[in-house]
Amino acid sequence: MKMPILLHPDPRLKKLCAPVDDLSDSLRVLADDMLETMYDAPGVGLAAPQVGQLVRLFVLDCIKEEGEEARPMVMFNPEIVAASEEMNVYEEGCLSIPEHYAEVKRPKVVDVRWLDRDGREQTDTFDGLWATCFQHELDHLNGKLFIDHIGAMKRQMITRKMQKLKREQARA
Repeated sequence: MKMPILLHPDPRLKKLCAPVDDLSDSLRVLADDMLETMYDAPGVGLAAPQVGQLVRLFVLDCIKEEGEEARPMVMFNPEIVAASEEMNVYEEGCLSIPEHYAEVKRPKVVDVRWLDRDGREQTDTFDGLWATCFQHELDHLNGKLFIDHIGAMKRQMITRKMQKLKREQARA
């Protein structure tokens, strides 16, 4: 089921999310719904707080090439185990801040660990877009947005534009 995506500013997007202690069927359904929502948006990642659920869960699929097979990933309690000193700059956007983008500098490579949809521990090394996306979504679980990594003036300008968009949507 497609879910509504919260728009910045919303206090739920700034909250620290709780770890998943028991992987219930309702959390698996949430993950499936989040994947459907992410693909429909369209996006490459979606974190649970973006759909109003304050749990440590996000979904990813950074395959963007036409004809390449999708690689949907469901990640409960994701964490970075190690990060490279080498940095990468990527122009990031966010489904909660539509049509706004900014260059964000993050580690180029991350070693990560998470629980999959079946509760099994997984590990992997992500590079490039996958590493950026993982870190972006992990930030959401810690109450941070990509605009928290940019200068104050640009962040304030984006926030004002988002407040205006939300007012316009409320009137419609």
